[in-house]
Amino acid sequence: MDALIEKLTEKFRHWNPDIAQKVRQHIEEIIDLADQDLLDLIRLRTIEQEVLDLLDEP
Repeated sequence: MDALIEKLTEKFRHWNPDIAQKVRQHIEEIIDLADQDLLDLIRLRTIEQEVLDLLDEP
């Protein structure tokens, strides 16, 4: 875990502030979903988006 924290800290220093804020928000969402035992929803949403993207292709 310490290695992950160090890596994120380093990345936050180099990323554009807007990108860093978005990453923080996503991490918070993942933690909230994990606390509710709902992480499987992320995978389902990703698959759903991939399907929608395929349907939108010409």
